[in-house]
Amino acid sequence: MSMTQPGVARGDAPLLEVAVLHPRDVAGADEGGADRLYLFDRSTTDIGLSPEPGLVSGVCKETDLPVRVLLRLNDSHTTTGGELTRLVGLAESYLNVGAEGLVLGFLDGDLLVDEEVCEHIAGQLAGVPWTFSRSIDASLETDRAWRQVLRLPGLDAVHSAGSPRGLAAGFDDLVDRAGSDPDVARLMMAGGGLKAEHVPWLLRAGVRQFHVGGSVRPGGSWDKAYVDPAHVRSWRMLLDDAADRAAGAGA
Repeated sequence: MSMTQPGVARGDAPLLEVAVLHPRDVAGADEGGADRLYLFDRSTTDIGLSPEPGLVSGVCKETDLPVRVLLRLNDSHTTTGGELTRLVGLAESYLNVGAEGLVLGFLDGDLLVDEEVCEHIAGQLAGVPWTFSRSIDASLETDRAWRQVLRLPGLDAVHSAGSPRGLAAGFDDLVDRAGSDPDVARLMMAGGGLKAEHVPWLLRAGVRQFHVGGSVRPGGSWDKAYVDPAHVRSWRMLLDDAADRAAGAGA
């Protein structure tokens, strides 16, 4: 088990969030030095759906690390009024079995941030921290989307790769966006094809939260491999070393 206080990165180290699918992934993330876990159901769609509360409970019982759970009931970036009550109920169930926070993010029919839906869910769960999902990368007006999310209550992270195609396509935009606005940098959690060479530039731009998924599994396989502690540890060491170097460069 990690000796770091749950929800707090080591000292001034960057926060490392690791995606998990089931309790068997937890030990590798925990032992490798993760700061937070992100749980979702990937069994039917790569975009991810909400897991069953029993799975959330099983993961939370395996760790003292904070666990955030995805809220999404269909394989799109939108939701319907009929789903809203169920989403709130699922969120309450997740929190009741040990989840620390939630991951959600919805767009409207015009592919803009659906502030009404996001504010409604956040309002029903006052005080619960949450992450805006990579749905932000699918918005048709990214600049407007970031202005919108900065207004949302309770939000403390925005998972983004700068492009729906991942950091391979969106890296430059992500660095420029973080570097030009400290409020954006504070919320930004870089992830979606994150590579070692991206890290120093993102840190220099002010990004302090990072998300990894397939890269902490042997062979990058979601289906045939569990989270590996050595892979997580390599990211932990990379982030800490790059943060130290960035701090030295700015001294």
